[in-house]
Amino acid sequence: MVTRGFFGKKDKNDRVPPGQYLENRFPVLSAEPTPKIALSDWKLSIIYKNEELGQINWDTLKNLPSTEITRDIHCVTRWTKFDMKWEGVKISTLFNELGIKAPTNWTMIGSFTGYTTNLPLEDLLIDNTIISYLYEDEKITPEHGGPIRLIVPHLYFWKSAKWVDKITFIDDDKPGFWENYGYHMYGDPWKEQRYSGQ
Repeated sequence: MVTRGFFGKKDKNDRVPPGQYLENRFPVLSAEPTPKIALSDWKLSIIYKNEELGQINWDTLKNLPSTEITRDIHCVTRWTKFDMKWEGVKISTLFNELGIKAPTNWTMIGSFTGYTTNLPLEDLLIDNTIISYLYEDEKITPEHGGPIRLIVPHLYFWKSAKWVDKITFIDDDKPGFWENYGYHMYGDPWKEQRYSGQ
C-alpha cells in the first residue's frame, strides 16, 4: 500500500529545492500500514555481520543528551515544509554512549515494519541527523513514524525512516526498500536525485 503523492504549485523561493512546492500541512506518506509500538517494547539495535554491537531502549535513549533541530523538510513527492522542529538524540551521541566504533562507511537503516533505507555513515553522523521522539514539542504520532523515527533533514524524507529500530553496518552500499524500486541511492533534493540515473 503506497499513499498517493501530493501535488501543488511550485514556489520560487531560495529555500525550496527545484521541482518542489511549499506545503503548510504535514502530509502522511507511508509504504506500509502504521504499526502500534509500545515504548516499553521499543529498542534500537546496532548490527554488523549479524552480530549485535549494541542496543538501547527507550529509557536509556531519553536519558541521553538531547538535541533540538529546526529544519526544512523535502519529500520526494515534491512537497517542502519549512521550519519543522524535532528533538532527539544525535547518532554520534548514541554511538559514543554504546562505545561503538563504526566498522564500515555504509549503513542500512531498518524499521519495525521491515522497511529499509541506505545511508552513508558520514550522513548518519552529522549534527542534524537525529533519532527523534518529539515533533513540535509533542510526541511523534504513529502515522508520522512515532514513537521514534530517524530525521535526516538534508536528504529527501524517505531517508528519514519511520518506526526506526535498527542500524546495520554494511560493507558496501546497497539499496533499501524504495531504492530497490528505482529511487535514487542518495536522494539530495537540491540535485533532484529522486530516481536512479538522476
